[in-house]
Amino acid sequence: MADWVIVVDDDMPNLKMAGYYLSEAGFRVTALKSGKALLDYVAKNGHPDLVLLDINMPEMDGFETLTRYRQLYPGAETPVLFLTADENEELESKGLSLGAMDFIKKPFITDVLVIRVRHIIDLNHLQKNLEHEVKKKTEQYERLFIDVVQSLADAIDAKDTYTNGHSGRVAQYAKEIARRYGYQGKKLDDIYIMALLHDVGKIGVPDAVINKPAKLNDEEYEQIKNHPVMGARILKNIKEMPALSTGARWHHERFGGGGYPDGITGGDIPEEARIIAVADSYDAMSSRRSYRDILPQNVVRREIEKGRGTQFDPKFADIMLAMIDEDTEYRMREV
Repeated sequence: MADWVIVVDDDMPNLKMAGYYLSEAGFRVTALKSGKALLDYVAKNGHPDLVLLDINMPEMDGFETLTRYRQLYPGAETPVLFLTADENEELESKGLSLGAMDFIKKPFITDVLVIRVRHIIDLNHLQKNLEHEVKKKTEQYERLFIDVVQSLADAIDAKDTYTNGHSGRVAQYAKEIARRYGYQGKKLDDIYIMALLHDVGKIGVPDAVINKPAKLNDEEYEQIKNHPVMGARILKNIKEMPALSTGARWHHERFGGGGYPDGITGGDIPEEARIIAVADSYDAMSSRRSYRDILPQNVVRREIEKGRGTQFDPKFADIMLAMIDEDTEYRMREV
């Protein structure tokens, strides 16, 4: 069955254009002219796969409509994309805080509209499917759950032409750092899974950006920087592992400040994310990239040491340094 999109806009030309091009792309489309019409319609017909919602509408604007939608249907996980002709950061911040997934500027480019709608629906399906699979496999076969997570990690790595097995290696390094620090049992298993999925948000980054051999422009860099937020969004509703999104969201924070997406520092960064950050950086340096080969071990060691207290939590950097010193044949690297 085709994915179902409801478009809500009081401007008839916009409504017709969006409906036409989305229908041509294979979506089932319902066109409505007001926020009240949306609330009445879903009460009778159920929830769509996505809502395209105009902000500036008479009687009930998009923000009030979304607020009332979430109040009336707190269990609904329908993603909402706002349509707006305004270039206003405050409006975007308000919309995102209310739970919108993204904004599309009007007048919209039809190809961009179709791609963004497909992208968001696919991500929402992925989140729902992953939650379902995690619940089922955890209850029945924990080993199969690990296999599902590993397969997802492989799919993430496959998006990047220049990384092979990155998520698996980061998971191994993070688990070993945690073990040496004193983690045991389930805590070790949990950080392994967190690290396996730390880059899940890259599913939402275009392949052309991930695999671009040249320097990224500002817009492309912002897309890359958004992957921790996207990853946390995908993983946050897996109730069996409420902390699973920790590694995805905060593995690019810096111990001494200047990281992203939230700019938190020191002990405010969750411990698991501080461990994964060291493992992730180590593997990035000990793996091939489009612009360089694997870095020599002494260079990698020097960079980890230089990052103590600035990029990395010193205690976890020290454990990584000890692991490097023990690895006399430089086996901890991409093969």
